[in-house]
Amino acid sequence: MATVSDMTITFRPAFGRVVAAALLAMAALPTTAVAAPRASTTPADPSPDHRHLIWKTCTRGPDDDTGKALDRAGAQCADLTVPLDYASPGGRTISIAVARLRAADPAHRIGTLLYNMGGPADPAIESLPAVGAAMGETARRYDIVGVDPRFTGRNTPLNCGWRTETYFRSAGSDRAGFERMRAFERGLAEQCRDRAAALLPYVSTRNAARDMDAVRAALGERRISFYGVSYGTYLGEVYTAMFPGRTDRVVLDGVHDPSRLAPWAEYGTEQVNEDALRHWAGWAAAHDRTYGLGSTADAVLATLDGIQVAAVRRPLSVGAYRVDRHVAPLFDYAVLGDDTEEGDALIAGVFRTLKQAADTGHAEPDAFLTAFLAATLTGDGSSYGSTQTAYLCADTPGPRDTEVHWRAIERTRARHPLFGPILNNVTPCSFWPRPEEQPITTVHNNIPALMVNSTGDPRVPYSEARQMHARWPASRLVTVTGSYRHGVYGTDYGDACVNDTVNGYLATGRLPAGDLTCGPVRPTGL
Repeated sequence: MATVSDMTITFRPAFGRVVAAALLAMAALPTTAVAAPRASTTPADPSPDHRHLIWKTCTRGPDDDTGKALDRAGAQCADLTVPLDYASPGGRTISIAVARLRAADPAHRIGTLLYNMGGPADPAIESLPAVGAAMGETARRYDIVGVDPRFTGRNTPLNCGWRTETYFRSAGSDRAGFERMRAFERGLAEQCRDRAAALLPYVSTRNAARDMDAVRAALGERRISFYGVSYGTYLGEVYTAMFPGRTDRVVLDGVHDPSRLAPWAEYGTEQVNEDALRHWAGWAAAHDRTYGLGSTADAVLATLDGIQVAAVRRPLSVGAYRVDRHVAPLFDYAVLGDDTEEGDALIAGVFRTLKQAADTGHAEPDAFLTAFLAATLTGDGSSYGSTQTAYLCADTPGPRDTEVHWRAIERTRARHPLFGPILNNVTPCSFWPRPEEQPITTVHNNIPALMVNSTGDPRVPYSEARQMHARWPASRLVTVTGSYRHGVYGTDYGDACVNDTVNGYLATGRLPAGDLTCGPVRPTGL
């Protein structure tokens, strides 16, 4: 799915948090966790065990650019030892990387804020300076703590040895294409079973939540505040369910609804993605002189369709890569969710190059597209993709019967010929080694929380935020109208209405008196 780097959308050298979020949405969200009791008002024991943190500088070596940036920002880093298997706390252990920015105004310190930037599998620590910047003056009153979830970021990786970062592919236009993809996804699952079987049973959001609570305890905090975006909202929801009474102020941005489980292969996000694509096409039409994709939204969409048709005739030659009929549709999907001038320009540049490849037989990619293709078609991103898939398949295993996917594709193909075969395609989860089945998460909290979502979010439909809000009585919902952004809090999107509301809540602990509506950052379609 996926991705922060899902603070608002930052493009990783490939799909980034955009695809991380996309994969999470496609997986229809989780079937693992516990039914949530009502949140207790009794503070938790701040030190239930002997684990502790030894703070040090963050740079691990001469090539550690992340560590150098953290050191420049004044951060401290540590590693926390936790059980690999919480059912056997005396057994094998792993380390969890933690980074902290101390409160610059300790006399008025509010507490500690932990955050998660999405994925699953997006690292958190590298975003520590960006989170502090988004919080503005409020950051001075918090210890801000990033925790890389197990096997991600600066932790020991899980790597299945894939020749791709992501299993995400289109099933194509016929049964033969679906069969190719079924074999492809089975192969990915078998590689993980062969290479990482010892770790796969311990990759789950439940264990990420347990690790997060271990960090809370090691910090000596009875309660923590939490900010989560995209998949991070689900992690926060699971944490509140598993550890009631241990949170203070909670902000969820791009809100997942854990109850959206069935039918698994019919998640129903085809239309919101088509709407977001048309919104972007309106921007590209207004910049036709620069990109040459068409002077109207319909003309731009026709250009994109032409690229798909060309990829069916023969794979597109882009630099050293070949983009076939199963990969070409991903460009229409994975690039959605940013909704900024910079993001729209990156997307337009990608399609300009693909159009050239379709028209002339070859095109040379820019640095962004090169990284995108390398992660999609080589092993550069294997560790990230392996870990993300392990989380998704643990949380939402889906059906073993892959015909469920085929029937869903066929039902949606006529109305959604592009997105139906992507969103309903088979995944490695149908073939994944499965641990003992666990009950579905039920989140029904009475603790305060601030939820934020745009109405046009293509990764997490706005309807999910509304449903989650309805089941969370003490929450408030901030709705951003006319926006197709996934994750709207932060400095790069620049929505002052959202940022002021979130930071005001973090500063005072007081939720708005009622739900709020914020307008779009820029006029729709421009």
